[in-house]
Amino acid sequence: MLKPKRLKKGSKIAIISPSNGLASLFPEIYELGLKNMEEILGFTIVEMPTARMSPEDLYENPQIRANDINKCFADDSIDGMITTIGGYESVRILPFLDTDMIMNNPKFIMGFSDATTFLTYLNKFGLITFYGPSVMAGLAQMKSLPSIYTEHLKALLLLNQYPYTYFPYKKWTNGYQDWSNLETLGECKEFYDNEAGWTFLQGETKVQGELWGGCIEVLEFLKSTKYWVDDSSWRGKVLFFETSEEKPSPMEVGYMLRNYGMQDVFSKINGVIFGRAKDYSAEEKNELNKIIIKVISDEFGESKLPIVTDFDFGHTDPKLILPIGGKVELNPLNNEIKLLENPFEE
Repeated sequence: MLKPKRLKKGSKIAIISPSNGLASLFPEIYELGLKNMEEILGFTIVEMPTARMSPEDLYENPQIRANDINKCFADDSIDGMITTIGGYESVRILPFLDTDMIMNNPKFIMGFSDATTFLTYLNKFGLITFYGPSVMAGLAQMKSLPSIYTEHLKALLLLNQYPYTYFPYKKWTNGYQDWSNLETLGECKEFYDNEAGWTFLQGETKVQGELWGGCIEVLEFLKSTKYWVDDSSWRGKVLFFETSEEKPSPMEVGYMLRNYGMQDVFSKINGVIFGRAKDYSAEEKNELNKIIIKVISDEFGESKLPIVTDFDFGHTDPKLILPIGGKVELNPLNNEIKLLENPFEE
């Protein structure tokens, strides 16, 4: 794996909009995210040309979005990139990414949701990429989220303390207050207790493997394209999936999982992590868990494969950061998940 250089206070972080131009529509929440990055995390912000572009201009110019990423990797003064927000069609930028140049200049790049396309694509060439909060969704809300979330961001991004043991957040929320209401800017919706943490649906022994995954719906955009994973690359992976605000039904998630089974993926991997499904009721979560077991264990015979659900990443908050390509250990015996190796080059 190609590791980016460790971030530190003062690191120059470029802001990119590879998916959607919501920063132009909701500048206040975007600027709050930038402020938190500067004041709480200590980063120096560099806004790229796409950062505040309109949704229309970004949609019509996928090459411009890709060029921002190319320029960031080529610029020695920039230490990393974070996306403004997700979207729905960043897959269109992939043909314009200069992968040879990018791999010769490995850097930190983070986003989630629609960022799944380029994060997994760049990882295909060996770069460790980061599935985590964006400027407007996760970083703008730092002061409204539990302080342990800020501690997690600093520990993973700024410190060298590995192995790193993940922890369940004790409270979580499905989303944010209206971004157009300045009186509640940066605040979250109702919080729910999470005393039980995540759950191992099955698994009897510790396993290790390299993380790979993202938003399960976005991954559907890549299947059967040249940007998809090579068959030989599944061996030893720990897959992670989460669902978006589009809220696919448990049955629809099952359809997507069944495709992985037909690709013979489940016999090759070492584990599966599912993020907490956004806006699901308790009954829907229970149904999803049943379908996950039905597909992976019953239909494809992988009854011993460790499977974790309700992990704190993706479209609910606060989010944990998962390095794609980072080596993790799943331990169903004590309900523990560890990031074993430093995802950064010191």
